[in-house]
Amino acid sequence: MKAVRFIEGGRPPEIVDIAKPEPGPGEVLLRIGGAGVCHSDLHVLDGEVPFKGPFTLGHENAGWIEALGQGVTGWKEGDAVAVYGPWGCGSCHHCQTSAENYCENHASLPTFGGGLGSDGGMAEYMIVPDPRLLVPLGDLDPAQAAPLSDAALTPYHAIRAAQAKLTPDATVLVTGIGGLGQMALQILKATCSSRIVAADISADKLETARKLGADVVVNSGAKSAEEEIRDLVGGRGVTVALDFVGAQATIDLASSLIGRDSRLTIVGLAGGTLSYNANTMPYGSQVMVPYWGTRAELIEVIALARSGQIKADIETHDLDEAVKVYDRLREGKVPGRAVLVP
Repeated sequence: MKAVRFIEGGRPPEIVDIAKPEPGPGEVLLRIGGAGVCHSDLHVLDGEVPFKGPFTLGHENAGWIEALGQGVTGWKEGDAVAVYGPWGCGSCHHCQTSAENYCENHASLPTFGGGLGSDGGMAEYMIVPDPRLLVPLGDLDPAQAAPLSDAALTPYHAIRAAQAKLTPDATVLVTGIGGLGQMALQILKATCSSRIVAADISADKLETARKLGADVVVNSGAKSAEEEIRDLVGGRGVTVALDFVGAQATIDLASSLIGRDSRLTIVGLAGGTLSYNANTMPYGSQVMVPYWGTRAELIEVIALARSGQIKADIETHDLDEAVKVYDRLREGKVPGRAVLVP
């Protein structure tokens, strides 16, 4: 079968033919319907995460059950499913509460998940090591649903953690209106009534933010951005700041705008640093660095999608186009989410 493979850090992915896998006891063989192309893959390809290759890329995966390994029950061939991405040990406290994204034994595990050390979904078929990692899609198209397992789950987790602060009189700042930021805007509109301010340096992305329901849009690259938002929120400040970029400029902007009893959530991985000194951060403020989300939250994300309240903006490509798609992603030319379809 055809697969998009990580070979080693610093090398582009390679499209090769490998053997179709067979499920062992307790495993599930998935026929892939779609695999999302995520910016995190670039960090893997660049060698910033010390994975040992080769393995098949793709950590946002959905498809249909092709075959069940010995002992697997509760599922049947043909079921449409999404794959929960962060694979934990399955037995620690966090894993038992479905928060495998915060597995206590992660440091001793040989893999972070499919496409992150183990074979992922950028292929015709994929092995899922345990059926607990599957979430039913119902009538959702797997190609459309694949990005939900990260691009929607990650912002959903961040937003759900801040839910108590997202009151009708609060202001939430969403910085970076790419794949995750676009999903965050939809999730916020579906789950709270706070005022939403969207910030980005791209006029096109700000127009997208307007269409997705942002109450106010601000060019974060403008010198007046901080003043413009501060005039809007007054002394209370921004109550929840969601930074989906993580660059120095966006972290500085968000940290300068949050008020007392607020939450700053840094999701993006662009290399910025949050500086802390006594009495510089507002009293009562919290900082969160989330990683993905829980299995239970993925069930809730799928429910939002099935009800029509959220939908990923996708473009589909053949596996043969993977290298070109990654190049476009690196150049910032993928407006929403690219999905590879075998």
